[in-house]
Amino acid sequence: MNSEYDRVDVRGVVGFVLIAYVPAWLLTLPLWLSGRGLNSDWSPALLIAMMFMPAVATFVTNRWISPRARMLRETGVTHPSGVRGWWRHGLLGWIGAPVAMLLALVVGWALAVYDAHWLDFTGLPGQLRFSVIDQAPDSAFVGLALVLAQVFVFGWLNVIPAAGEEWGWRGYLTPALLPLGQPAAFLVTGVLWGLWHAPLLVLGYNYPSVPVVVAFIMMVVFCVLVSVLLGWLRLASRSVWPAVIAHGFLNAAAVLPAVFNAPGDPVSNVSVGLLGWTGWIVLGLLILLLIALHRLPVSLPREQRVEEGISSGVSRFHHR
Repeated sequence: MNSEYDRVDVRGVVGFVLIAYVPAWLLTLPLWLSGRGLNSDWSPALLIAMMFMPAVATFVTNRWISPRARMLRETGVTHPSGVRGWWRHGLLGWIGAPVAMLLALVVGWALAVYDAHWLDFTGLPGQLRFSVIDQAPDSAFVGLALVLAQVFVFGWLNVIPAAGEEWGWRGYLTPALLPLGQPAAFLVTGVLWGLWHAPLLVLGYNYPSVPVVVAFIMMVVFCVLVSVLLGWLRLASRSVWPAVIAHGFLNAAAVLPAVFNAPGDPVSNVSVGLLGWTGWIVLGLLILLLIALHRLPVSLPREQRVEEGISSGVSRFHHR
């Protein structure tokens, strides 16, 4: 975020989008060519590699397409006050993302679209990626402790690939679109982020039980809602790291719908969890809460403010 930007840098944004999209989509080709799609043995590695493409796009854009003198500072990797400047928002991302998932499950349970068995951990061994247990825990307390460790401790491993995405979407793109106004910056970032998943959605990623067009719509809606919250973390903290942490723990919390679901029953992302419409209620309420508390739109420091509005234009940033 830089006072030099009073117009959207079209060349930089377009270059970023192309570099974020094209290599990422090419990485999905082995999944198509194998005939096994997301069940391919290469799927986990390719998905992780795909998550780093927005980071690659950020580096290339800021290094060669639209060079910046302080790339790390302006994309939120470094902070004027160091960790002290953003750790509270980082803590909120760490705790808040799993709590939001739990709230989404409670809403789904209350609306009778989620058959929650809150203290039944018989299916737990098949859900814990980093646990050596091969049978159900002998008490609900042990089961709950294992779930908490899975999400809040081992969940830090999810932060690493999440950094690859967030340095791009929130580190670079959202601030680059601020001349359009914060709502538009969050909206456009969310739409582009959602459509970036296109090849995976066609393969059945996240929403395998609905037509592809519906899957596209649902993914875009989910990404726009989350984009507002992650964008708020980015702008309010002046750092990309809270958004990175929140994204990583959103991914870590994705195991919770299956953990608390009735044993043996499939979980539908269409209606359950943050990916589903019941989760969108939670995300929408969180956005409304930030607005009610006057935290949205974010009050930016004077040197970061721009003339907002679509009519602000789309010229390249001013040359030094």
